[in-house]
Amino acid sequence: MQREGPPAPRVSPPFPPRGLPPPAGSAGGRPRSGLCPVLCAHAAVLSPRQYQVGQLYSVAQSSKNNTGGGEGIEVLINQPYEGGPGERGQFTHKIYHLQSKVPGFVRLFAPEGSLVFHEKAWNAYPYCRTVITNEYMKDDFFIKIETWHRPDMGTEDNVHHLDAETWKEVEVVHIDIADRAQVSDEDYKPEEDPALFKSVKTGRGPLGPNWQRELLKHPPHMCAYKLVTVKFRWWGLQGRVENFIHKQEKRLFTNFHRQLFCWLDQWVDLSMEDIRNLEEETQRELDQMRKTGPVRGMRASDD
Repeated sequence: MQREGPPAPRVSPPFPPRGLPPPAGSAGGRPRSGLCPVLCAHAAVLSPRQYQVGQLYSVAQSSKNNTGGGEGIEVLINQPYEGGPGERGQFTHKIYHLQSKVPGFVRLFAPEGSLVFHEKAWNAYPYCRTVITNEYMKDDFFIKIETWHRPDMGTEDNVHHLDAETWKEVEVVHIDIADRAQVSDEDYKPEEDPALFKSVKTGRGPLGPNWQRELLKHPPHMCAYKLVTVKFRWWGLQGRVENFIHKQEKRLFTNFHRQLFCWLDQWVDLSMEDIRNLEEETQRELDQMRKTGPVRGMRASDD
């Protein structure tokens, strides 16, 4: 049954999903010299449609796990949008209130109130685009994440159709959610370890060392191809901060997808209507959680 409510509004955000200019500071629709592109590829024991529900559920849960003590996520907008012909999806605008989540060498130079980041995302699944900006740094900073979700095991080459010159500069990082070596001791939790977890409802798991090879013949499976482009222009800090951001994005992607798989029994029976209701409830909870309790969730290291 469809949820009752107003028809999907036509949103005209500054960075629509496809076919229009990228954020200020880039040119020709592709990363240019001075920008730092990295492709993270993550395979999963799910179909693309199952992953869509699991991803949205896990975003809501992870937001709560990382909000408290004046820091965390604030949801300003979460609504349907219509773009070009046949293009429909969900548009979100969130604010990230950060302090402990950035390294100390950045906090040392950052003026009070500057560690607030705006995230705008266009989820036209199986394609998603996310742009993170900072009002203090304006055109000198952005993080752009473009994701394609494909029913394969990460075998597709240049899924974002970058030109040959740009593709040569892209570093490709493969994430294995069952590989303990890809998770720091600080982040490791046995209950969020796909090598230990077995789903009661689906029978999936635990994931052995050869799980990706075995999945080739035993679907469902899919891969999220995430192209991360970072721009940070600040004399003396640029290279160090760009490297830090890419390291943190890989850390976030790894931890998030380990959780997504290990939370399988919590979301596998949910519908998209259930997810939208959960998102509304989470938005209200986050507003309260930010004002109370200790700082929660991942913290940045200075490495």
